Amino acid sequence: MAMMRLRREDPRVVGSFRLHRRLGAGGMGVVYLGSDRRGQRVALKVIRPDLAEDQEFRSRFAREVSAARRIRGGCTARLVAADLEADRPWFATQYVPGPSLHDRVAEEGVLQAAEVAAVGAALSEGLVAVHEAGVVHRDLKPSNILLSPKGPRIIDFGIAWATGASTLTHVGTAVGSPGFLAPEQVRGVAVTPATDVFALGATLAYAATADSPFGQGGSEVMLYRVVHEEPQLQGVPDALAPLLRACLAKDPEERPSTLQLSMRLKEIAAREAQGLSEARPPVQRERTDPDRPTARYPERVQRTERLERAERAERRTAGGSGPHPHPPRTGGPRTGDPRTGGARTGGSRTEGSRTGGARPQPSRNTGRTNGRQGSRPGARTTSAGRRPANPRLLRQRIVVFVVVTLIVALGIAAAQRL
Repeated sequence: MAMMRLRREDPRVVGSFRLHRRLGAGGMGVVYLGSDRRGQRVALKVIRPDLAEDQEFRSRFAREVSAARRIRGGCTARLVAADLEADRPWFATQYVPGPSLHDRVAEEGVLQAAEVAAVGAALSEGLVAVHEAGVVHRDLKPSNILLSPKGPRIIDFGIAWATGASTLTHVGTAVGSPGFLAPEQVRGVAVTPATDVFALGATLAYAATADSPFGQGGSEVMLYRVVHEEPQLQGVPDALAPLLRACLAKDPEERPSTLQLSMRLKEIAAREAQGLSEARPPVQRERTDPDRPTARYPERVQRTERLERAERAERRTAGGSGPHPHPPRTGGPRTGDPRTGGARTGGSRTEGSRTGGARPQPSRNTGRTNGRQGSRPGARTTSAGRRPANPRLLRQRIVVFVVVTLIVALGIAAAQRL
């Protein structure tokens, strides 16, 4: 918040507070930065001399200060002290460091959708506490919202009124700011919590676009637009536009409640924040898609090559543990043997004994791998060359064949004895 030096006409001490700087001035008076004896800093507002002489204003101001004492909530500046009987009535609230929403947008530009929704959700919660105390702020606008390190804070309840109060002006002072006033305030009818919902919708639209939803112009023009024209929400993010349009409904009954608004804005803030975190190239999705080539494809190639090397090693050692001058005999033809039909499976040397009796039908292989025929039965020929069968499965088949042959031979011998 911008600070200015005290002027000659400004007081130096008000109540138990010493004044240090000017924080701003408005239609009701001047706001100062002060501190008490313990060093606690406050924002102290002193009422204008001409308003201080009006008894009606004093009585209304006293009622609203009493109502402000009942407000409990972390989204408002807590009332610290007040003197309603002084020559110039004053009240002090907790000082909130940080720029106003108006200054933040003017200096750094508009807020993102997630930021707007988060600020709006916190302000809605603050308004719930305000309205539960029976108070309507009536002047919610970007300059009355401070963005403190602990979250947004609502300030300046100087023209707040109890629920049901009316009139556009009081004691010659305009109540509210054109462009953020609700239509019922312009018409002079009773204000309700829905009045603050309208102002909050206009404030959030300003945060997203750096302009009032009713444009710029003189007070009369702005007040006419608020009552008779629809708000302009071009530039408001799509996630927020429908909700803000509902807040700016002409009929107070059609606006959402502060509790509904808070819940909805929290949902939007969470969704938009997640969308921002996921707004990156879809590298992660490609990494988990098995139908698309990824960085793991070379690993599969390497694994296949290792398996092929292991299979070639098995082929070299399938006939025994030591080296052989010739490939071992199995059910298939001998390597380099022109006779492709004469290998004896029953008398295979890899088993170390002859089984005698019947001989199996010769196995003919036509494919070649790396320029030589396969040396194992059952080898399959593929487009990439002949691939050897599993050695363990081959041995099991040989054992089964030998057992069956022995059983048949014994059966024939037994039949001959009979």
